[in-house]
Amino acid sequence: MAAASNLPSEDQFLCSVCLDVFTDPVTTPCGHNFCKKCLNDYWNTNNQNMCPLCKKVFTSRPELLVNTLFSEMVSQFRQSTQQKASSSSSEQQESRPGEVPCDVCTGTKLKALKSCLVCLESYCETHLEPHLSRPGLKRHQLMDPVENLEDRMCLKHDKPLELFCRTDQTCVCMLCTVLDHKMHEFVPLKQECEGKKVELQKTEAETQEMIQKRRLKIQEVQHNVKLSEEDADREKAEGVQVFTGLKESVERKLKELITTIEEKQRSTKKQAEDAIREMEQEISDLMKRSTEVEKLSLSEDHLHLLQSVQSLNIHHPPPTKDWSQVSVPPASHEGTVRRAVSQLEETLSDMRKTLVKLPMKMLVEVEMKRFQKFAVDVTLDPETAHPRLFLSDDGKQVKRGDVRKNLPDNPQRFTSCFYVLGKQSFSSGRFYFEVLVKENTVCTLGVTRESVNRKGNITLSPQNGVWTIQLMYGNVCYARDDPSVHLPLKSVPQKVGVLVDYEEGLVSFYDVEAAALIYSFTGCSFKEKLLPLFCPDFYGMNSSTLIISP
Repeated sequence: MAAASNLPSEDQFLCSVCLDVFTDPVTTPCGHNFCKKCLNDYWNTNNQNMCPLCKKVFTSRPELLVNTLFSEMVSQFRQSTQQKASSSSSEQQESRPGEVPCDVCTGTKLKALKSCLVCLESYCETHLEPHLSRPGLKRHQLMDPVENLEDRMCLKHDKPLELFCRTDQTCVCMLCTVLDHKMHEFVPLKQECEGKKVELQKTEAETQEMIQKRRLKIQEVQHNVKLSEEDADREKAEGVQVFTGLKESVERKLKELITTIEEKQRSTKKQAEDAIREMEQEISDLMKRSTEVEKLSLSEDHLHLLQSVQSLNIHHPPPTKDWSQVSVPPASHEGTVRRAVSQLEETLSDMRKTLVKLPMKMLVEVEMKRFQKFAVDVTLDPETAHPRLFLSDDGKQVKRGDVRKNLPDNPQRFTSCFYVLGKQSFSSGRFYFEVLVKENTVCTLGVTRESVNRKGNITLSPQNGVWTIQLMYGNVCYARDDPSVHLPLKSVPQKVGVLVDYEEGLVSFYDVEAAALIYSFTGCSFKEKLLPLFCPDFYGMNSSTLIISP
């Protein structure tokens, strides 16, 4: 063990001038060893002949003779080092595509372990050894291996980029802080990277949320397409059943009916496929961005991260459509068969042919059965009720009272008309609800847009965003259209059904018990949310109750 500890160390074979293993070692009169060339070069650049190590001055330049014994020891040390390097190289991994190779290796390039920002070179385990052992090289700045080390140097001052200028949002060197970027705010690259990583993580979360929303929207669209296809199939089957009994002269109308339904379905399906394709493309773009953000957020390369963040523009996600307001509802086929039959009746009447006419009541009954799948649970909103209106605790009944309640005059409350709105609002698809009116002699039912005037008198008309009917004195009814339409009824409605198709622009009212259509507002243009509207007594003549039916 004592002999081993007395073996010369590697530092004893390094020239203190070039910091490399001795080449032609010579000894000065003061006893210090140097490379012959290094010592001559040192003396040639100085006015005095002095020892570079102890600074002893010689009156004349000493004659330099190679130290033979020491030269042999250096040669043995060099051979031993090369053998170790050769053995170590055989154990190291060869550089693969995408990995940084060693800049010093000749022939087969080994995988680099570190890069030096001073030498601007990357080193494998063997060639990295001098940077770990030699005093002069230990001061060099090492980092994980990267390519294009020259890009990490300040182009103006040829110094490593070590700081981040928050004022100019760029990476700078030490000289930049006192010259070009004087009085600016600086932080170390690592500190700035930590902040950027937090932003990247937030961006990643937002991107994933956008992806998830679009996937859910795709599921919704696909589900609606399926419902639309089922609805179309049912409608075609009913159409075939209705027209089967007609003679050959009316078969052309049956084909037109089926063609109309199928064309509408194809249009709906194409609209859905276009929306799905666009959302899938956005998902693909967002996933690509997510991958880039995730990869960048895991990077330990501070400079690369900061430079890439600038181009990635993490604060502004890629342009995408707001899909929250986009809807591809099932195509509406309500009334298709009924309208076709009406046209046939007119045609056959003109032809004066005998035909057993199909009862319209049967067709309306079929349609109304389908409405049930669009039924919604409507409850009254007390925040909108006129102070003279009294609501039940379950929000299903409303009645006009004789006493005006002392209620807060909030912006949602009607103050001039005896109206109350439903809590539920609708901005797409179809919905249906029923109201018991058998005890009422004067009442108003329908839907209104959310922005309807609530503080003054309201003119009931589609132009003002209100679609209603008014029942008066049992069998008198008015549709408040532009202009109002008088609708004499054959019977007094006991229960009124209200159907709204947002995309089709349709509001229809039905006498549920009689299975009869009362009136339809068609060609409506809905641009905001719709809410059910109720008025149990617009003349102040009775105190009956409107009841929202289950």
